[in-house]
Amino acid sequence: MSYTQRHSITVTTAADGSATAYSPVVSGKISQIIYTKTDFATGVDFTITFEATGETLWTESNVDASTVRAPRQSTHSNLGVAALYAAAGSAVLDKISIANDRIKIVIASGGATKTGTFSIILE
Repeated sequence: MSYTQRHSITVTTAADGSATAYSPVVSGKISQIIYTKTDFATGVDFTITFEATGETLWTESNVDASTVRAPRQSTHSNLGVAALYAAAGSAVLDKISIANDRIKIVIASGGATKTGTFSIILE
């Protein structure tokens, strides 16, 4: 039986406006990443990756307000070529799976001792 999980990580910056935080070890398909602004500085930058592989889930600069992203990745055939929606069409995207890894959140330009929360929604 599968169920939806939510893991919320509150991140607090150091005096230089930077921070690194981690989710607990998780498994599943990432449905959404929700950023809830508390008082990070205007124009905060963040990069969200898998800890073990460094695979990028979401990177964005100059974020000013709470927002939601639904990261997806390109899919491939069993021959290793990109799956497309018709010949020479758009890439087929799917949810990103994570297996027994942590999600790493790196903040830059967040302001001195400011906070924000990232909620990871897994299926």
